[in-house]
Amino acid sequence: MAFADAMHDMREEMHDLTHITHVDAARQAYVALWGSFVVVPLLFGIDKFAGFLGVKWDGYLANWVHTILPGSDARAVMMLGVVEILLACAVALKPRVGGDLSAFYLVLAAFSAFALGGGGMVVLGVMFFAAAVCALAMARLSTTYHRS
Repeated sequence: MAFADAMHDMREEMHDLTHITHVDAARQAYVALWGSFVVVPLLFGIDKFAGFLGVKWDGYLANWVHTILPGSDARAVMMLGVVEILLACAVALKPRVGGDLSAFYLVLAAFSAFALGGGGMVVLGVMFFAAAVCALAMARLSTTYHRS
């Protein structure tokens, strides 16, 4: 029954995406955030294996990440790719929990960017924090706009 409820909820969200101008503003915000927090982590997670975006992901790992995750840089990147794919699935099926977990992951990513230093990385860290706030907002909105 939980799978049927999840499919029904996703059908509602997809319907709202196709008829976005006929939906109230708060629902539009929720659907936009929900869609973003499903698609972007899924895309980046798959790219950590496939490399189709052309990003050298191991350059974004701070030294403290190397001490936590065992193995080589490539293995650590793949582990993070799995985490991102799981986060996308969690947001798709249980946005309240998935949003909170995504926010936690994004805060860790921000700390990693700050640890790498440099002007560009500090800006990236601030963007990660902003995305974490958006993930929390999506999780909060899901209590109103998501059934399961």
